[in-house]
Amino acid sequence: MSRVGKVRETGGVSQLHDPALHSFASDNYSGAHAEVIQALADANGGHVGSYGADPYTARFSELVVQHFGEGSTVHPVLTGTGANVVALQALVPRWGAVICAATAHIYTDEGGAPERLGGIKLLTVPTTDGKLTPDLIDRQAYGWGDQQRPQPLAVSITQTTEMGTAYSVSEIRAITQHAHSLGMKVHLDGARIANAAATTGATLQQFTRDAGVDAVSFGGTKNGLIFGESVVVLTDDELPGVTYIRKMDAQLASKMRFVSAQFVAVLEGDLWLRSAQHSNAMAQRLRDALVELPGVEVTQPVEANAVFAILPRHVIEPVRAEHRFYDWNRSTGEVRLMCSFDTTEAHVDALAESIRREIESAP
Repeated sequence: MSRVGKVRETGGVSQLHDPALHSFASDNYSGAHAEVIQALADANGGHVGSYGADPYTARFSELVVQHFGEGSTVHPVLTGTGANVVALQALVPRWGAVICAATAHIYTDEGGAPERLGGIKLLTVPTTDGKLTPDLIDRQAYGWGDQQRPQPLAVSITQTTEMGTAYSVSEIRAITQHAHSLGMKVHLDGARIANAAATTGATLQQFTRDAGVDAVSFGGTKNGLIFGESVVVLTDDELPGVTYIRKMDAQLASKMRFVSAQFVAVLEGDLWLRSAQHSNAMAQRLRDALVELPGVEVTQPVEANAVFAILPRHVIEPVRAEHRFYDWNRSTGEVRLMCSFDTTEAHVDALAESIRREIESAP
């Protein structure tokens, strides 16, 4: 019987991948946490309201207030790109521009969505570690009132950054105070916000609402969820446009209970934090192994679940064949190695051993 025939007969799906295969390419490669899978099953069955009029979304809203502070509101969406575009559109008018790091995900990895879909000009600033500062922001924060220039009306930072570095609470507060003094709002792309909390020891509220951030793209898929992200609004005016923008941008899920139930599963206890702490610890273990190898240079501080390293060129492809990972800078041989909630010590040790073996086998 063909595979398709088997699927139709049993009502299930034949396993099409090797569950023992582990990758260091991206934390998006990982599956879902077992507790998240259970939450989806628990949320299934029967009829509840659609488009967010359900008890799981109501509970998610309560948990967001607990974690981000009184007055915080949440708007579940389908994708991280969608969360960023919806949040930025809500923060700036049509003529507004957003200042971000040149490595920011909204600039490099979203197919131009903020500009093409959101109609928002991005003003980029080069950084050495992915982090903005007030001085770096000032390189693009000018030209208000000049009709020839997009108006800088918001700053977007990423926590943790695309370089694997984490902002401290004081660094974020310095940015928000500076941006607000110039009449700009601040957006935080929190695709790996849990990893930032795990490495800084700060609560979600401390480096968002308490630090002066106006809106957060609150991520989950890189930390054990199957699908779904959210926009958390922290400003007093609640940015009412988010409600309408979310629908216009095709980010309003009809069966929203399944997005919200996953967030409830990770936020009701400490699963979100435990998962991030584990992936961060695996990255530290990998970093510690790599710095002992000749010819390997770790290029960024390991402050979350990413390790950036320059490997000897002859090592890269043979090791990649066993443990998939992405190039970061082909010209220098720099690669990015990502750990996930399901990365084990054995996975890390196997990767390090593969790199060591290839280094030692060089003629």
